Amino acid sequence: MKNVERRGEWLEIHPGARELRDADDAVEILKSYLSVPEGLLRKWLRQGAIVSAGGRLRVRLFPEENHSYAPEWMNLEPLYEDDYCLVMNKPAGISVHPAFQGQGGTLANAVAAHYQYTGQSVGIRHIHRLDADTSGPVLYAKNEYAHLFLDDAMRRKAVERIYLAVVAGRMRQSSGTLDYPIGKDRHHPNRRRVSASGAAAVTRYEVVEQFRDAALVRVRLETGRTHQIRVHFSHIGHPLLGDRLYGGPAERISRQALHGEKLIFPHQLTRERVSVSAPLPDDIASLLERLREQSPAK
Repeated sequence: MKNVERRGEWLEIHPGARELRDADDAVEILKSYLSVPEGLLRKWLRQGAIVSAGGRLRVRLFPEENHSYAPEWMNLEPLYEDDYCLVMNKPAGISVHPAFQGQGGTLANAVAAHYQYTGQSVGIRHIHRLDADTSGPVLYAKNEYAHLFLDDAMRRKAVERIYLAVVAGRMRQSSGTLDYPIGKDRHHPNRRRVSASGAAAVTRYEVVEQFRDAALVRVRLETGRTHQIRVHFSHIGHPLLGDRLYGGPAERISRQALHGEKLIFPHQLTRERVSVSAPLPDDIASLLERLREQSPAK
């Protein structure tokens, strides 16, 4: 964005011909340039985080922060990073964050190590989650402003999450919409199920490749219920390969065959849409090779 640049902990705005006479002018400029929520503006004013001089406005947008996660190096490469956000590629087999005090080996620990290694003193704020055995991109905000902006984008469904899944059986339709509410399974604490009293859940899919007895499907979520993709495809009789919890065949892959292919979100400063893709992990790539070999040529 023109007329905006970072200077250490501060974001400096050059409002051009706009007058900058008092705090009210500063607030209006911040609303115009950054769409800052009222609550955060009031907090910045109380903290003295908004200053103006010489026709320039500065806001302390990047204060040094601490976090409670122990850094653990996992040799993970960011898929995207700038001053406002980070997209980390989560491998299968680790949780996004600890489930209990002192738990290690999570993506949050890896992000803490990345920040430490790159000399960044920022908080760790995940915007969404993936199941432990699902691979793919996870979005993090690097400051309070970015966190509020991206949380709001999630609520407005402005963050698009696209997945690849390998499901059992032959799909009858090449594309479709699964619109089934999802609730907790009272007989199993870790499971979810389609339930009339559950929360609304909508999943759109298209078949990318049909094999002899399985299919590769691309999935777009309109809602973000726990285990949504897994529950919906199990409900229609096509559980994900490797998904033991929801009845998927377990002999071909050791975890549910589900991967976050792409994440698309509006950038906090420019408002441009950022599209980040995650490479297909080796276990799913190998699975697809075997399925192609086992399927008869057309």
